Amino acid sequence: MFSLDLEEYIRAGSEARQRINAAEVEELAKKLADCISKGGKLVAFGNGGSAADSQHFVAELSGRFMKERGSLPAIALTTNTSALTAIGNDYSFDKVFSRQVSSLVGRKDFVVGISTSGNSPNVVDAIKTAKIIGAFTVAMTGSSGGKLLGIADRTFRVASDLTPIIQEVHIAAIHMICMRLDEILSGK
Repeated sequence: MFSLDLEEYIRAGSEARQRINAAEVEELAKKLADCISKGGKLVAFGNGGSAADSQHFVAELSGRFMKERGSLPAIALTTNTSALTAIGNDYSFDKVFSRQVSSLVGRKDFVVGISTSGNSPNVVDAIKTAKIIGAFTVAMTGSSGGKLLGIADRTFRVASDLTPIIQEVHIAAIHMICMRLDEILSGK
């Protein structure tokens, strides 16, 4: 197990956050705004902390981020425990997101799969399913991108291999996307 003292942890997190590519965040915000303006929605999912990140992303859109605006269409596939457990039991845990994607996602949608390793089978399968449907797909991963790197339309990679730092930078990027989305939608 890898260990850092607090100062090293702070430094590693700061370095990973400083390596966020602002142009990449801008591109994702513009694409999300375009999808929403054409009648699409955000659909997000992940496991564990990444599930929490996907729900956080949805909350920022369906509620508000920093500016008052109307609710934006967004859904996290991690919140319906009946669907998750039924699909996991009847098919497998690898299918808990792809089965939902196949029924809830359309061509106009912006689909975000979050996996710190980039290798979570259920996230990979759901991104593949969304691609077949024709949705715009984004993977949020750690430094390697894992299996998602070659599958999603865009892969937002964090310059770290430490799960907690990857998750912290994912939230920073999500907040940045939401900030720019609000500006784009308000015309500022």
